[in-house]
Amino acid sequence: MTKGQLSQGKMEQSSDIAKYRFDRHDDEIDLKELILALWQGKFTIIVVTIFCTVIAIAYALLAKEKWTTEAIITEPQISAFADYQKMVNDFQPIFDVYQGGTILISQQLMSFVSPEKLFQIYLQQYNARSNKKDYITSFDGFEEELKTIHQTSEGDESRAQESKLYNQWYKKLTAAAIKSKDQPESYSLKGNGENAKESLDFLNGYIKYVEAKARELVLANLKSTVDSKSSELTQQKSMLVDQAKSRLQSETELAKYALQIAKAAGLDGPQQNLGDQEIFAINIGANALEAKVKVLEGLSADQLSVIEPRLQTISSKLNLLDVLNVNSNVSFNTFQYIEAPEKPLSRTAPKRPLIAVLGVLLGGMLGCFIVLVRFAFREK
Repeated sequence: MTKGQLSQGKMEQSSDIAKYRFDRHDDEIDLKELILALWQGKFTIIVVTIFCTVIAIAYALLAKEKWTTEAIITEPQISAFADYQKMVNDFQPIFDVYQGGTILISQQLMSFVSPEKLFQIYLQQYNARSNKKDYITSFDGFEEELKTIHQTSEGDESRAQESKLYNQWYKKLTAAAIKSKDQPESYSLKGNGENAKESLDFLNGYIKYVEAKARELVLANLKSTVDSKSSELTQQKSMLVDQAKSRLQSETELAKYALQIAKAAGLDGPQQNLGDQEIFAINIGANALEAKVKVLEGLSADQLSVIEPRLQTISSKLNLLDVLNVNSNVSFNTFQYIEAPEKPLSRTAPKRPLIAVLGVLLGGMLGCFIVLVRFAFREK
């Protein structure tokens, strides 16, 4: 390498170092100018911040308030449905199976007096959209909103708005499970309103409405089961009566033939040397056979249990069904309060302090953005 080339390389290196120092100096100046630009545009930032804050506060003050009432429920205690349980237990003998001297306890009615089952029925009715729909249509506020939709829209648009309105009101009544390892299953029920009293009345009314629906369903299920058992027993009795009549007729005919044979053989009294395994058993003698024929022919329909003993058990069950009935006025609860609904002390929404703070932050950010954009265009 020549001395000229070496000298030229050193000059280029010095030029690069100077350029780097100059660019670094320019960056420091840009940061200072940026801060200075924000300071010079402080009035713009303040005005925008105040404007956004005023809008946020206005929204917070004018927005529709939302108040939430909460209740916590769980499975009912046995004492809460004691009368109902007694009524169910009265039907138990009808479902039990009697075999000889042994009674086999039926489990068919056990679910009707299960606290878990009663509680699940209540929750199902609480979440049923049909029950919510029937309940909310009784409120004047809902009727007014629905009437407004019908007046301002038609056709598909009206139906879409109506469906949206129903969904909004459905969401005002919610049930959420509360998971706990040590406590029994419990649920949080919530109702929303535009003020504290409205939210309390809204939730309280729906809880009572669903409670009545759940009781009706529980009793309807029990009545349906009892009616089904009654129909089953009636069919069994009819079948056994037919069988008993056929057997009675057969026994009568056999006794008559045996009587004829005994008379022909001149056997009036019992005979020890004759067995009773023959088709026409004449071992008891003509006199006894004649009495047997009279007894068999004299049996009425009510005395067929002599021929078919199972008829007596079925008749007893049917007689018990005639005495018992499902009392629709029996009082019982399908849930228990852990926390009863009370009037809320503060609204759920809007959260006015939070909205105001967010308005200040948004206004400050928007003001800084405007100042920086103006600075960038001015520099170009």
